[in-house]
Amino acid sequence: DIIPQPLLDQYLSMTDPARAQTVDTEIAKHCAYSLPGVALTLGRQNWHCLKDTYETLASDVQWKVRRTLAFSIHELAVILGDQLTAADLVPIFNGFLKDLDEVRIGVLKHLYDFLKLLHADKRREYLYQLQEFVVTDNSRNWRFRYELAEQLILILELYNPNDVYDYLRHIALTLCSDKVSEVRWISFKLVVAILQKFYANNATALGLNFINELVVRFRHCSKWVGRQAFAFICQ
Repeated sequence: DIIPQPLLDQYLSMTDPARAQTVDTEIAKHCAYSLPGVALTLGRQNWHCLKDTYETLASDVQWKVRRTLAFSIHELAVILGDQLTAADLVPIFNGFLKDLDEVRIGVLKHLYDFLKLLHADKRREYLYQLQEFVVTDNSRNWRFRYELAEQLILILELYNPNDVYDYLRHIALTLCSDKVSEVRWISFKLVVAILQKFYANNATALGLNFINELVVRFRHCSKWVGRQAFAFICQ
């Protein structure tokens, strides 16, 4: 009673391979692009109508279709709420994390938006996987690492100081030594945000340990780039 059933049937049939051959080769991509809007219109109580179509699109052979879904999965999570997100979206999200860079960037650009919607215990599972974003199919794809640093600055608020020290600190230090200056610049801001996190949460010991690490790694670096990094961090 929300939208006419024939209209919904027509929409759901857009994933049929025969439609791609007879109507439009891009039809699955159009279907993926519109899906959050259809889900919002139907409401989370009718998600079961779209679930199979979504899973079909998420495993489409065309990376452009998967990329479209990756860019909007955080919007769909808001529409569906935490329970449906944990049950139906998290497995697809995990698949996108291991996909091509063209698909992974969609997940990465809105990583904070997606993670903040998960329960704390579910969110902790991703601490181990954030490291994987440092590695890309093409090492020249520096914007990927830049985006990672930007997202980590936001993500810091989602984890406690010990988790930040154990997991995110290593990523920040790796990015600070990146070959591309743009990535290093944003990473210096990430390092400072980590220090602020420690001191704002009275984790002074962690803060001091991190500062000592920065001194050893950058202040006493044999290369001028490292010493320059230390100056920027102090600034």
